[in-house]
Amino acid sequence: MAIEIRPATQFEDVKTMLGPKRPDATVCWCLSYRIPSNQNVQLHGPERGELVEQLVGQAPPPGVLAYDEDEVVGWAAVHPRADTSFARNRRIPHVDDLDVWSVWCIRVRPGHRREGISHQLLQGAVDFARQHGAPAIEGYPVDNRGQRVDLTMAYVGTRKLFEQAGFAWAADTDSVINGFPRVLMRRDLR
Repeated sequence: MAIEIRPATQFEDVKTMLGPKRPDATVCWCLSYRIPSNQNVQLHGPERGELVEQLVGQAPPPGVLAYDEDEVVGWAAVHPRADTSFARNRRIPHVDDLDVWSVWCIRVRPGHRREGISHQLLQGAVDFARQHGAPAIEGYPVDNRGQRVDLTMAYVGTRKLFEQAGFAWAADTDSVINGFPRVLMRRDLR
């Protein structure tokens, strides 16, 4: 299987990865960290998808997609930290004043998991950030120390996944997901 990572410029493919089964359902659409929390709370049902469609049309788009031939099989949210809630998040520190990018969500479709696609998505996010001039990229995975992470909370990734992609621990955080502490992992792109 040859996986190709592409910028998320096709809304229907982003919708396949992030959209709800029912159009009126209020699901994340990977907006929780992308937009201010007050705006996130105010958006309901189809409004969320409409906003994502706008973001997909902007440069740079809101992330990258993984394809197995023409079938979309994965998603990674990656964007300048300044455009995310991580710019203001009190639980996740800023290591310095660099205009870093953040990668905060990695999803692989059922039926395609355990094939290494999350590794390829993370590398694709790194490449995407580098192509757009990012001096460094950060992630905020859980430090699960090899313990099982609930699938619904695994979207942030694990410390091991980020280490395998060349990221290094940069700071502890005050954030916890699924009972596991999150750590700030960073990879220099200069």
